[in-house]
Parts: sequence; C-alpha cells; structure tokens
Amino acid sequence: MSTALVWFRRDLRLDDNPAWAAATATHDRVLPLFVRDDRLIERAGEFRRRAILGAVAGLDAALRDRGARLNVESGDPLTVVPTIVAAIDADAVYVNGDVTPFGAARDHAVEAALRIPVRRSWGCWIQPPGSILTADGTVPRVFSAFFRRWQQLALPSETAPGTAELMTLASGENPIAEPHRRAADAEERLHDFVDHRLTDYPSDRDRPAITGTSRLSVDLKTGTLSAATAARAAIAAGPTGAAFVRQLAWRDWFAHLLHETPGLVDTAQRPEYAAIEWRNDPDEIDAWTRGMTGFPIVDAGMRELATTGYLHNRVRMITASFLVKDLLTDWRIGERHFRHLLADGDLPQNVGNWQWVAGTGPDAAPYFRVFNPALQSAKFDPEGAYVRHWVPEIAALDDRAVHEPSELGPLELAAAGITLGVDYPFPIVDHAAARTRAIDAYKRART
Repeated sequence: MSTALVWFRRDLRLDDNPAWAAATATHDRVLPLFVRDDRLIERAGEFRRRAILGAVAGLDAALRDRGARLNVESGDPLTVVPTIVAAIDADAVYVNGDVTPFGAARDHAVEAALRIPVRRSWGCWIQPPGSILTADGTVPRVFSAFFRRWQQLALPSETAPGTAELMTLASGENPIAEPHRRAADAEERLHDFVDHRLTDYPSDRDRPAITGTSRLSVDLKTGTLSAATAARAAIAAGPTGAAFVRQLAWRDWFAHLLHETPGLVDTAQRPEYAAIEWRNDPDEIDAWTRGMTGFPIVDAGMRELATTGYLHNRVRMITASFLVKDLLTDWRIGERHFRHLLADGDLPQNVGNWQWVAGTGPDAAPYFRVFNPALQSAKFDPEGAYVRHWVPEIAALDDRAVHEPSELGPLELAAAGITLGVDYPFPIVDHAAARTRAIDAYKRART
C-alpha cells in the first residue's frame, strides 16, 4: 500500500491543486500536512498572518467535510517533514514549488534530507517558472515579450482530487483558531467579480473609491484560489476578461523573474541604479508611514494600509512613487513596509512592483516618470470620496480643493474649519522641486 505526504504551503485548497490531485490519484493513502514555521508566521504582519492562518483553518474545514483533518505541526520543516515521512512510511512527498529565496532554499534542504522523491508541481502560478524563455535561456526582461509567449501556451487543465484514503496523525496539533478563509468562498468571490465587475474592470480598476478590482489578491496569495481557475473564468467570459487575464500574466512574470534571479529582493535589476544616492530621511519616512505627508491621496493610502492591511493598486503606485521619487527614499524600505502590513503581501509581486515604480527593475517605469499626487488624486478619485474617507480632517473641502489643500489661502481653509499645520500638515516637500531632485539623482547614478 503506497503512502504520500502532501505538504501545503501557499496552496491552501483541495480543488485545482495539482500537487494534491497527483498525490491522491497516485497513492492509496495521503496525509495532508501544514508546517507552522514561525520564522515566516511571526515575521508576517498581523493582517497577513491572520489571512494565512485563516486559510489553514479553512483547509482543515474542507478536509473535515471529507472525514479527515489537516495535520498541523509547528517547527522547522527540515525537522518536521522528515519526521512525518518516517512516521507514515511515505513513498513520496508532493508540493507546489516556491519561487522565493527563503522557500527555494528551504525546499532544497528538505529534499536533500529525504530519501524519497519530492514531486513538485507549480500550482501557485499559471505557467511554471522556466517555461517562458528568450533564445538565450532567460526570462524576457520586457513584459510585452513575456506576455506574447505566455498567451501562446495552453492553460493548465483543471485538476480534481483523487480517491486516496486520507490520513490523520494522532499527534497532530489542533487546527489554527482563526476565522475560516475557505476555498469555496474564494470561488464565490471570483464568480461575483466575473458576473458583476469584470466588464467594467478596465475603466474601474484604477478608482480607489469604488470596488472595481477583483479583490482576489489575498486568495491568490494564500492559494485558496488557483490563479489558473481565475484565468479560465475570465477567459470564458470572452473579450471582456482580457484586461484581468493580463494582470494574472504580470503576476506570473514577477514570479518567473524572482525564481531566475533571487537577488532581486535586495538588488536593482538594472545595475546602473545601484549608485542612486538615497536620502532616507527618517522624519519623512515616518510621516509617510503614518499618513501625515500633507498630500491627501498619499496619506489616505497609507492610513488605509495601516488600518486594513489592504491598499488599492493605483494608490500603491502613487504612495510608492511618492516615497521613492518625492522623498528619494530607497525602494527597499518601502517594499519591506508594504510586505509587512499587506494581507496579500507576496514577495515576487511586491518586489516586482516596487522595482517597477522605482525604475530599477525590468520593463520599469522610466526614471523620469514621477507621479504627481494631486493630479493622480483628481483623475482617479474625482469626487474625493476616497480621500475624504481616510483623511476626514479635510472632508469639508470641495471636490477640487480636497486633492491639494495647500493651494488654498488661509481664508478659504478657515471657511472649511481647517488650519494647516494644526488640523492637517503642510506638504513635507515641494513636489516640483522634489521631482527635479529625483531626476537629477537618477541621472547621476546613470553616468
């Protein structure tokens, strides 16, 4: 009788999970395992920790529906996984691969410690890393080139669990005591998005005051939803799903790049920008993190992030550009702050997007692109609803003034009951001067 261990990590679902499907179809008995590695769990911020542990609880609930339990063990996987393998006399271990430097090193160490095969699938992304390469054997450095090849590949077929007997060890810990985040609920969120928001997604996804995005990022991060499932649903909706599918391809691209070049976590993809002279002013960084910069759209975003663990994608770009370009702060400081707070904090996506905004990554925004916070706010939050919600101290201003209160005179501000420097801060930098300063710093680094 053959026995397999399925080691769940960021693939916390049973349906459309190729590792789970392969194990349960190939072996007579299968043990589902989650290792609570506090090196990861305790390092995560509150929102991401709750999202991960809630998904673990949801996976356990799904297994209970099948008469089994999720085996949850705390410790270092290098010790836990071989111990469980020995306890059940497993013939093979099944996993979905990880592209992060930590995850790849962990998996290599565990595999080296085992005397049985480790069978790796890539169920956390749509196309597996290494499947889209240029003629010189590297991941395309321009997204459009990657996307052309990505579109030419068939989507992976949907996988379903097999009929293996599911095992539970008596020594397994009780599941995590968190509100369940179930894969079934993620599928409902996907269908709600496809049925009600997908058509307007191209125009609405940049407007933070409305629910115009998919809001599936946490499900994709924890793996309660398969990215391939999301792509199939969007494609089935016809041409209206193209914009969303393209975003899923971006997600794949950043994962492929990090898998190929783990150093992207700490190193600019473009080496000429390693010499940028960052200011890293601690008072300015503190104002940015607290949402007290005097730029309403930036402050709204940073307050939303700190309060909810969520941040709208357009506002992520605005706040990131402000930190890197207006304040001339090292992008790595912002990347780590976002990664700690975001419920969907995902290393390849976070690093990829921060390097894109900073102009240091592949196919990045040109170094001279500096978002104007007031113009971005007026364009994407024209009624000021988002700003008013998160920066209520300036809510009395009209739809034009709420984006840039510092442009008003003292009498106009007084009429709204606002005193800058008391009720709301003056801008901590002059945007036009800061833009020039940033461009000059990038130019110097390029020479």
